Amino acid sequence: MTAAATRATGTLYLVPTPLDFGCDDAAQTPLDASLPALTLQTAARLTHWIAENARSARAFLKRVGQHQPLAAPLPAQSIVELPRAWHKHGDLTHADAATQARRWLAPAQDGHDIGLVSEAGMPAIADPGAAVVRAAHDLGLRVVPLPGPMSLALALAASGMDGQQFAFVGYLPHEPAARSQRLRQLEAHALRSGQTQLCIETPYRNAALLQALLATLQPTTRLAVCCGLTLPQQVVHSARVADWRRHAPTLPLALPAVFVFGR
Repeated sequence: MTAAATRATGTLYLVPTPLDFGCDDAAQTPLDASLPALTLQTAARLTHWIAENARSARAFLKRVGQHQPLAAPLPAQSIVELPRAWHKHGDLTHADAATQARRWLAPAQDGHDIGLVSEAGMPAIADPGAAVVRAAHDLGLRVVPLPGPMSLALALAASGMDGQQFAFVGYLPHEPAARSQRLRQLEAHALRSGQTQLCIETPYRNAALLQALLATLQPTTRLAVCCGLTLPQQVVHSARVADWRRHAPTLPLALPAVFVFGR
C-alpha cells in the first residue's frame, strides 16, 4: 500500500465568527465572550481557510491570536476567498460551484484540516459556503461545525414567536411593490400555518425594510426586530404591528438586524 493510500484526509471545520463584523473596535465584544474555548483553540491551529472575505478572515485570526497562539503567522496562512457572486444569495445554484469547491478542498485530501469562515456568524447559514460543505461530504471528508453565535437562532429565541416551526426567507425584493407582495404572501402563510418567518437586509436598508413591514403587515401580526445581537448596544423589540405603529422604539438599525414576524 502506498503512502498516498494510507494518508489520512483532513477535516472541514465550520468556524463561526462574532456578530460584530463592521463595528468599530469600541463596539466589538471580547472574542472569548462569544466564542467558546474549543472554537478558539481549533481556529488557532488551522492554517488553511476558505473564507467569505480574506481580509475579514485575517482580522478574525488576528483577534484569535490574542487568545491562542496561531499555528502560523498571518502572512503564512493559506486563505481562499469565495467568489463575490456567491455572497448574498447562496452558491448551490452556480454551475461551477461543485468543481471550484472540490479544488479548494484539495489540501484536505492531502491531510490538512481546513476552516470555512464567513464575515459574521455561522458559515453556510445566511452566508455562502454550502457548496463547500456539500463538496466535502461528496469527497468523504469529515465535516465538523464548531459552536458559536448564530443571529437567526438568537433572534428567533428572543422574539417570543413559535420556535417549533419557522422559515428563514433571506433577503426580500428591494422594489417596493414586489417587496410588499412578498411580505403579504409570507404573512398569509405565517398566519395560516403558524410558521414564524425570519428575514434579513443589508444594514443600510434596515430602516426601509422596517417601514415596509409596518406599512404592509396586518395590525395583529407580531413583529420582532433584533439589532446588534451579542453586542453591548443590542436591542430586541417584539410587539403587535398595531403597537409598533402607535409607539415605534428607537432602534440601532445601522447594526446588523434580523426581522421576525408571525402569530
